[in-house]
Amino acid sequence: MSRVFNFSAGPAVLPEPVLERARAELSDWHGHGMSVMEMSHRGRDFTAIAEQAEADLRRLLGVPDDYAVLFVQGGASQQFAMVPLNLLPEGGSADYLDTGTWSDKAIEEGARFGRINVVASSRDTRYTTIPAREGWQLDPQAAYVHYTPNETIVGVEFPYVPEVGDRPLVADMSSTILSRPIDVRRFGLIYAGAQKNIGPAGLTVVIVRRELLGRARAQCPTMLDYAVFAKHGSMYNTPPTFGWYLAGLIFEWLLAQGGLPAMAEKNARKAGRLYAYLDGSGFYRNPVDPACRSWMNVPFRLADESLDAVFLKEAEAAGLVGLAGHRIVGGMRASLYNAMPEAGVEALIAFLQDFVQRRG
Repeated sequence: MSRVFNFSAGPAVLPEPVLERARAELSDWHGHGMSVMEMSHRGRDFTAIAEQAEADLRRLLGVPDDYAVLFVQGGASQQFAMVPLNLLPEGGSADYLDTGTWSDKAIEEGARFGRINVVASSRDTRYTTIPAREGWQLDPQAAYVHYTPNETIVGVEFPYVPEVGDRPLVADMSSTILSRPIDVRRFGLIYAGAQKNIGPAGLTVVIVRRELLGRARAQCPTMLDYAVFAKHGSMYNTPPTFGWYLAGLIFEWLLAQGGLPAMAEKNARKAGRLYAYLDGSGFYRNPVDPACRSWMNVPFRLADESLDAVFLKEAEAAGLVGLAGHRIVGGMRASLYNAMPEAGVEALIAFLQDFVQRRG
């Protein structure tokens, strides 16, 4: 079977050259007679893989030396607990922005560990907007400010990095990391589940200002303490070695594409092309305020929603998969992560046009 265009929100499409290279190296990495999955994580060979991956990620994002880069087991949802366990002192409070399902889950988990101040919420617009900055109620005593730059389910995205004064800004960048350049110094901590723009599920990257390490609560489990990961090079125990290796291949691939400036241009073109067609179609609609539409996740609905099942079945037959919207909101969703080629977006638009002609 030939490769399909996979528009899933995650686990998501991976670059085909990376998959081909991993396949070639799967059973015999560089003539060593074994797979990366079989190597000792403390051996010289895997240590070199891990160090190169971190160096390439630092180069891509311009990560300063005073930030630690951690490769952590689990997904971003685990960070909903790790962040307050490490940064929220007993009896303290933290500020959170509520702009969608994932920020809401982070708020719910954070409330298990301390007082959470919801700075602002767009719940009343069904999360189709970003709350106006002038209405935010920031707490000057907050330990940190948490936000989700991109909400994958509703497809809403911050068009800017919030200014929060001297409080550490914490960002769940699972769905936007590596899609464009960022200024890491604007953040105290960034975390990102791998299964969108970094690699396979089961790995999370954390970038944290070193001065924030060592603040974990006494009851914080050892394996949830950022300082432990930093001290041991993310190898306090056996890390997800194959995921780390694949992430390194993707970092290398991104550098070969021209880095994040080149990816930003490509991603802007992909999203702009799809939104332009949806807005002008008269049959499909996107509910998100155009000022804060996501580059990465484009939800849309059909004018006749009784055709949803037919649409998905025919799209899959045409080699376009993963287009069903999240179960919470329904409809359709096309995720356009870094590895989605522009040809995939063109194929989707061609199918959308054909479906309207036949079914609209």
